[in-house]
Amino acid sequence: MRTHDIEFFSGPDRVRAIWRTPDEGGPFRAVVQGAGWLGLKDAKDYLRYHEGLTAAGFGVLSVDYRGFGDSEGERGIVNPTHQLEDLINAVTYLTTRDDVVPGAIGAFATGGTGGGNVVMLAAHDERVRAVVSQFPVADGEDWLRRQRTEWDWVQYKRMLEEDRRQRVITGESRMIHPRNEIMVQTPERTGSDFKSDVDKKIQMSVPASMVDPLLRYRPIDAARGLRTPLMVVTVEDDATTPTDHATAIYEAAVGPKRLLVQRDAGHYDAYAKYGDRVIPEIVRWLDQHVQPVGDIIIKDDEATVEPFTNLGD
Repeated sequence: MRTHDIEFFSGPDRVRAIWRTPDEGGPFRAVVQGAGWLGLKDAKDYLRYHEGLTAAGFGVLSVDYRGFGDSEGERGIVNPTHQLEDLINAVTYLTTRDDVVPGAIGAFATGGTGGGNVVMLAAHDERVRAVVSQFPVADGEDWLRRQRTEWDWVQYKRMLEEDRRQRVITGESRMIHPRNEIMVQTPERTGSDFKSDVDKKIQMSVPASMVDPLLRYRPIDAARGLRTPLMVVTVEDDATTPTDHATAIYEAAVGPKRLLVQRDAGHYDAYAKYGDRVIPEIVRWLDQHVQPVGDIIIKDDEATVEPFTNLGD
């Protein structure tokens, strides 16, 4: 697997990414990967996915969103609108490369807003031939609400309203912790070393104003009527990104689709626990559906809906 550092512009800012390809050959069909919640392009947990995709002949463009990692932009701000623009611009960048097969671009992302973002990308960019959404958030407000008790949620909404009032008067927002005061870490998260290589590179003090766009974040709306081939991967009884968010996205799509549900695993250990079974399924889906225009090898008279695949039995 070859690794190249590249950059392109998204708005006024340089976005930096890793372009990984097979050792030989080309041009390649390509897959865009956006990082998950507070993730970075070079997280070690993504590497096994890149190895699986490049072994199948794909090039993988793994992106640092604006404000994260090596990219320019306001530091540490999860802005769903900007992140969608970054992914669309990543697709455009791939169309400029001579080593990418024209018309053969897919997308993959995992983890919270990452999984939701590729659903949004599929709905907004017809150049994307197929997507895989792993552990997605479907509704930002519901996601943040369900991490809190009723009393905590009432207090949280009061804090946000007071911050809005202060912002319009002073222009300043209260600073909060993105892992503890936006999303809430589960015991599984605090007891694991997942993303330990990433956490030390992430801004851990962000303005409370970052929450408002997340409350309006609705990948489920993008999924309704979606005809782009979609594979959704989730975990049974997921306490971090609710399982019913993934199933709602799956059920809302009307094109070819597939749902994988992993059993007997938590949100974080599932990445490694069933990697040897899930990654080949992800590769197979993208290999099947990411084909150049004019060379499509699949014809569906109506949506192909495959039943649950339960892993871990």
